[in-house]
Amino acid sequence: MNKKIFISTGEVSGDLHGSLLANALFNEAKKKSIDLEICGLGGARMKKEGVQILQDTTSISAIGIWEALPLILPTIRIQRRFYKLLKKYPPDCLILIDYMGPNINIGAKLKRSRNNIPIYYYIAPQEWAWRVGNNSTTNLINFSDKIFAIFKQEAIFYKNRGGNVSWVGHPMLDLTKKLPSKKFSRTILKLKANQNILLLMPASRPQELKYILPTFLKTAKKLQLRYPSLLVYIPSCRSVFDKELRQGLEKYEIKGKVISQQDNSKFMPYIYSLTKLALCKSGTVNMELALYGIPQIIGYRVSRVTAFIAKRILNFKVRFISPVNLLVKKFIIPEFVQKNFNEKKIFFKACRLLDLTSEKVKIKKGYTLLRKELGEEGVVDRAAKEIINSII
Repeated sequence: MNKKIFISTGEVSGDLHGSLLANALFNEAKKKSIDLEICGLGGARMKKEGVQILQDTTSISAIGIWEALPLILPTIRIQRRFYKLLKKYPPDCLILIDYMGPNINIGAKLKRSRNNIPIYYYIAPQEWAWRVGNNSTTNLINFSDKIFAIFKQEAIFYKNRGGNVSWVGHPMLDLTKKLPSKKFSRTILKLKANQNILLLMPASRPQELKYILPTFLKTAKKLQLRYPSLLVYIPSCRSVFDKELRQGLEKYEIKGKVISQQDNSKFMPYIYSLTKLALCKSGTVNMELALYGIPQIIGYRVSRVTAFIAKRILNFKVRFISPVNLLVKKFIIPEFVQKNFNEKKIFFKACRLLDLTSEKVKIKKGYTLLRKELGEEGVVDRAAKEIINSII
């Protein structure tokens, strides 16, 4: 039996989740003696799992109106090519993963064409957590045959609005394994007995290097002067970022290193094991750090133009920017956004987290609450099984 699935996703996190799902789909298909072909939009991780990548979309991503302007035309061209392929070589189903703007356009257009290709949305927009304008929602429910929700609140939100929803749980549960011992990690990373790591995870998009990296580097320098045994590690999620990240360490005379994209999977477990504190942008990584019990501080900034349009014109509202805080509906992780995103405030909070046991305990208790909201392990396998069963 031959089957074909198309996947559409973008950005580094979408590529990660696409690769995990693709691997599970291939495994499930093998169990049922199905010859499965998967094509789509994504990146290197998906390609490594056997997906035929029609266009690498990991580099075509931006947060913000102003920042996204240069990417509009390339994104439209990719969507058109992808849509033509869908019509010319119709798959047995289309899976949309995150990548809200482009994927909603593709899904809506495909549905308007009265095409009978089943459309599944996996990792949907977090509309249960934020609102734009008059509280209206996207037309996700209108074109999605099924939504695979990773958050319980997400499942409730779309079910209450008439959506066909399956809550599978959060896929990061499947990735979180027991970390190696600190002693062994120091041996692998060649660190001294008293040395620990200050982890910086500032960017998966180009504009984040501009708006987020400098502030994190300034904070890291101040922390390193106060805590000389801290080494700064910066994992690079894209090879094109490596040079700028290394230049940043040199500019601020910070002791540490950049971990290249190809070395991430090899060294991250040891890095996590020795991380005392992480300074990171908001996103999937917050969930991963939380599941490993690592204290973290979230920081984010967009251009003034984008911030003004979002607040004053679009009436964009969100109480929290970290998915961890969103899920438990309170500030487990400190957040510093826009005007509050500066090295003095972050440094002060970082010192409290490094010095005070009570601060660390508070975060750990919050992480325990979070885990209860994420479901059970086997998330990606559950989603893959439902999808494969639906097309045979």
